[in-house]
Amino acid sequence: MSHASTLTTRPPVALSHRPVATATTALGLFAAARLTGAAVLAVTAWATGHHPLALLGRSWDSLWYLGIAAHGYGHTLTFGPEIVHSDLAFFPLYPALVRAVTELGPLHGGTAGLLVSWAAAAVAACGIHALGAHLHGRAVATVLVLLWALLPHSVVLSMAYTEPVLTAFAAWSLHAVLKRNWVWAGGLAALAGLTRPNGVAVTAAVLVAAALEVWRERGRVSHRLWTGAGLAPLGWSAYVLWVGHRKGDLLGGYFDVQRLWGSRFDLGRGSLHFVRHLLLHADRLVFPMTMVIVAAAVVLYALLLADRAPLPLVVYSGVLLLITLGGSGFFESKPRFLLPAFPLLLPLARALVRTARARPWHATVVVAALAGLSFAYGAYLVVLADTPL
Repeated sequence: MSHASTLTTRPPVALSHRPVATATTALGLFAAARLTGAAVLAVTAWATGHHPLALLGRSWDSLWYLGIAAHGYGHTLTFGPEIVHSDLAFFPLYPALVRAVTELGPLHGGTAGLLVSWAAAAVAACGIHALGAHLHGRAVATVLVLLWALLPHSVVLSMAYTEPVLTAFAAWSLHAVLKRNWVWAGGLAALAGLTRPNGVAVTAAVLVAAALEVWRERGRVSHRLWTGAGLAPLGWSAYVLWVGHRKGDLLGGYFDVQRLWGSRFDLGRGSLHFVRHLLLHADRLVFPMTMVIVAAAVVLYALLLADRAPLPLVVYSGVLLLITLGGSGFFESKPRFLLPAFPLLLPLARALVRTARARPWHATVVVAALAGLSFAYGAYLVVLADTPL
């Protein structure tokens, strides 16, 4: 059976009468993993004279988002004629949520940003579990959530960054697509498109799935599908066009802003040049780790294809991977860009469940090793590396 024949390549696995309890277990494991990672980071921060909450809530891009939340758009830093950092590069939904939190309660700044990110990470974990349970059952879904919490860059899920928000919208949008809840899928895709530039991957998944449905049904589809398909691209395209209008170049203005940040899509030429530099010259740990993580993502995508995953998951993960591989600039940020690509972990989650049933101690050792890497590397990234995330 090919991807073109159906949205899901296997019938949904029947859930037990206790799906809420299972989802709660998965969420508990996710919270335990991230809290342990935060504790390791806090100890490292205190040992080096830093404040952990300041590092989590006010590092790198977090400062740009908090500035937008507090003052709106309009801040620019100029380093040269071809290096101009404008806050227009940052999509508006996350700072709008942070602003709402500050308006409704006593929290401000980085604390409000952390609350939004932590809440979004919990919603994302629930969405990932729901999608995994729909496809492969509760055990795989729970392991899928745990693996997502233990990625080397999962420390970002505990920071005032946008990846948890994007992943929350993406997971539930993809779940809605597989359930054929088209309006929900399109609406959530629109919100994902307002969150980050690579939120366009959710839009692509919804539109491809809708097009496949139209083709399969020979055009005899409900108005809800057309509504969902119409909603899906609105968020991303609206912001890109708004920035273009503001810059005086409707179609090219946003991409000009990104170019002046050093970010552009060049089919990977810039990334290949940087990899060549890494292979020829010694460099900091962050960059070789980035190469390893991105290479692992490519392998996992091949496994996802070999596993005949549902087409929306293939499209979504493929677009995220294409943007990551094909974009130049900020090489060290590529693993963060792949954090929302949780479907890549499905083959690994299924294999780990099979291993746990046959050799429980082997699975325990694997999870413990992943946890150790995640906690130690996360603390290194935020506290010691002094490298943009």
